[in-house]
Amino acid sequence: MALDRVPRRVGVVGYGRLGQSLVSHLLTQGPELGLELVFVWNRDPGRLAGKVPPSLQLQNLADLGERHPDLVVEVAHPKIIQESGAQILRHANLLVGSPSALADQATERQLLEASKRWNHAVFVARGALWGTEDISRLDAAGGLQSLRVTMATHPDGFRLEGPLAAAQSTGPRTVLYEGPVRGLCPFAPRNSNTMAAAALAAPSLGFDRVIGVLVADRSLTDMHVVDVELSGPPGPTGRSFAVHTHRENPAEPGAVTGSATVTAFWRSLLAPGPGLLSAFSCAPHAGAEGGMSQGPGAPPRPSVYHERQRLELCARCWWW
Repeated sequence: MALDRVPRRVGVVGYGRLGQSLVSHLLTQGPELGLELVFVWNRDPGRLAGKVPPSLQLQNLADLGERHPDLVVEVAHPKIIQESGAQILRHANLLVGSPSALADQATERQLLEASKRWNHAVFVARGALWGTEDISRLDAAGGLQSLRVTMATHPDGFRLEGPLAAAQSTGPRTVLYEGPVRGLCPFAPRNSNTMAAAALAAPSLGFDRVIGVLVADRSLTDMHVVDVELSGPPGPTGRSFAVHTHRENPAEPGAVTGSATVTAFWRSLLAPGPGLLSAFSCAPHAGAEGGMSQGPGAPPRPSVYHERQRLELCARCWWW
């Protein structure tokens, strides 16, 4: 039975593997979940022909306001966030599927200013990052001392730019990059989103102190492997708290996005509870910080979440 309420209007920007999956889910399951697909935009509009109803195809991203979306989901490329993210926020809340875009400090500032000006929220999907909530809680408690994310897959699964594009896999397993996540994102924009999500989940370390490692492994023809290693403060015996997670995500040969990530993205649109879009604000912390108090009738101040759950991306909340 369809939900007896006004549906949330959702626009999708990007029609690659993630975009195709989201559009399919929205068309088949959206009405029952209170979600209405109102447009699909792709850099190459020809890819939409015969796959997306003509009435839903948006030819010019600048015209998205005419569709009156409540939420725009970006699953295209970091450049879309850098070039159009602020404009999207003028009309709707924004779910960022390419968080590597936020490694660019100018882009981060633009989104912050646009979010405050238009009172729309920015959300960040965690994608392939396992243990986001635990990382965020440990960081908020002041106990996160180091965080390292290693992503390994077959060389055909990388879409590299700049100096990394010329990097050669010299053997069965080659480390292409090891260093701060901020330095990796511009040259591996489509392969560093998991690391960018980690940097956002751990703001005490951020893009400059979370370490990203990109590995080309010729044996990984059908999976992406993500290892997350973190350490905390030493205990009474001097031994430090440590966690190491190892995630094997099945993937088609040469694919940028693993199968489990596609499923996780659909869940990003749904509330943790019965399946409705959750609120676009951080109500628990409204007025918690100096200068942020709001009257009873004031609109909620937007924030940034991972996978639409109330994850604090800084000591309190990342107020956007």
